[in-house]
Amino acid sequence: MTHTTPRCRRLFAAVAALAVCARLAAQTDVPITTVEGGKVAALVPIAISGFTGEADKVLKFDLEVAGFSIVPPAQARFELVGKNGGQIEATLKDAGKHALFARAYPGGTPRGQAHALADDVVQTAIPGQKGIARTKIAFKITVGQRNQRNESVSEVFLADYDGANAFQLTQDGSIVRSPAWQPGHRVLYYSSFRLGRACIYSHDLASGARTAVASFNGMNDGAAVSPDGTRIAMILSKSGSPDVWVSHIDGSGLKQLTTTREDEASPCWSPDGRSICFSSRAEGSTRLYVVDAGGGPMRPLNTGGVRGATEPDWSPDGSQIAFTRMGGRENFQVYVVPAKGGEARAVGEGEDPTWAPNSRTLAVVRRKGSIRRLSLLDVPTGRVKDSASFSGGCSQPSWAR
Repeated sequence: MTHTTPRCRRLFAAVAALAVCARLAAQTDVPITTVEGGKVAALVPIAISGFTGEADKVLKFDLEVAGFSIVPPAQARFELVGKNGGQIEATLKDAGKHALFARAYPGGTPRGQAHALADDVVQTAIPGQKGIARTKIAFKITVGQRNQRNESVSEVFLADYDGANAFQLTQDGSIVRSPAWQPGHRVLYYSSFRLGRACIYSHDLASGARTAVASFNGMNDGAAVSPDGTRIAMILSKSGSPDVWVSHIDGSGLKQLTTTREDEASPCWSPDGRSICFSSRAEGSTRLYVVDAGGGPMRPLNTGGVRGATEPDWSPDGSQIAFTRMGGRENFQVYVVPAKGGEARAVGEGEDPTWAPNSRTLAVVRRKGSIRRLSLLDVPTGRVKDSASFSGGCSQPSWAR
């Protein structure tokens, strides 16, 4: 997902210059905290030396997000030694000083080289864990403007997973909602009110082509693309109340999955594409349900008595579902629950959780007064690190997979 056409690169550069575009914060000034009251797993101690400037800052940020703790050599389980100039060169050693790899990272930017090295360290030191330092996140920003309809304008933005290299994708001057990636493609789905009512669009990032997928009367929102990229789950109110529907990737072949009088919201797919999890008020309070993607009765998901559950996201490995527990205005919590149901566990403050491809890290939105910021949460350790800061309020992140 790193290749773009020259035309697309020119567009990205031009849009990035807009006044509403993200203003990046200094990443190393952001504190790392733990989840209060949460069960914190052991951090992986690593010593790092020899790197300077941006490469050093990015490398440490990446490894801290992945569950490492930067320590002196005497306390380290791993030692990463290297240098950077025109290229990064690095050697990773274990506690016995045995070299696990020695590699060079030519070409690209210092940031890109550091991301590549971080991914290699993660995948070597923590077997089975995927590196996420070179992934992308889409999200929406309320840009602080009002249009002719007196709507508070929001737009879709894209960025590296840490918030760097952000650029504005849409310029609709309206309300946008629910950006979601098509897995394995540089295509986003989202809802926009650009025509005065909500329509779901697909947006090809390489060509810039945008196509309406659902534009029925009433609500068209919450598009979520199946893991194989062939189907869409979405919330439509074309038959009355907002229900879960599925269709082919182009919006054809619609099939209604729920028929409640209450609102359904936020569908997400199981990794095998057989089931869809969503939130509903079908039994009074908002809670999570699961329905077969081919049709059938909706089934409540056991969350151990936790109610007010919404905004689910199924982990790519299929084991867990993250969700938001709604509270007061400043009291949203992120929980995870086994995908088959069970005791839900609070993992941190925030809302709008989206899983990284490693099924370990969550991007969440945390409220700080009136400001909403993107943060990265390492679920096993409970450590949280804020992403870059932006000039408007962030929400509804979607991690590319």
